[in-house]
Amino acid sequence: MAWQQLDMNRLDIPMGEIYSFMGYKDSEPDSQTREMTEYLLEESMQFLRPQFKYLFFDGTLSSDFMQFTLQGPAGPVTFDAGKIICRQLRGASRFAVFVATAGTGYFQWTDAVKRRDDMFQTYVMDSVGSQIVESVADYMETILQGELDVKGFHRTNRFSPGYCGWHVSEQPKLFSLFEEERPCGIELTESCLMLPVKSVSGVIGVGPEVRYLPYSCNICDMKMCYKRHR
Repeated sequence: MAWQQLDMNRLDIPMGEIYSFMGYKDSEPDSQTREMTEYLLEESMQFLRPQFKYLFFDGTLSSDFMQFTLQGPAGPVTFDAGKIICRQLRGASRFAVFVATAGTGYFQWTDAVKRRDDMFQTYVMDSVGSQIVESVADYMETILQGELDVKGFHRTNRFSPGYCGWHVSEQPKLFSLFEEERPCGIELTESCLMLPVKSVSGVIGVGPEVRYLPYSCNICDMKMCYKRHR
């Protein structure tokens, strides 16, 4: 198990990735957009205290690669993640369940920006926040891999409810594996939306036989996934 609250300056936040969230895939934004992005990224450091947490569980995959089951503190918990994800988890002997977030300060930052009544700033802020939480999750994976290296273990990609055929309605089961109701301050709504919205959750397969592979967008039919467009 690991939990950390981070200073923003410990994160690698590539400007190009923020621009990708805005839709600039193969082109550069204009100078006004670049300046506003840099300004809001700098401003975010006044508000945000990102956090992450992960826990390890024993688990198994179903023979048809449609489900995986984790041995939770209250008993087995089965996830209907589908073949796309379960095939990527093949060989895992344990599973890391995680949450990562830009932090509850995102609410205050959002309020501060919206009070300016500037839709352009609000749009840029959303993209900055999206990359911040991705960078938190990337940092978390670095910490996780350092822990696994001691055991000679590897990790898979991270996979989240709502992507690759894993329905977002499975979020409550994932959150039930944490000791607290709101891990890292993240609230799960009745519609399975995480608050702050700049939060991610999911599972990572670990073990000596798993592999970290590029995301297989060619075998996934989710056309609007942000990873496909970056």
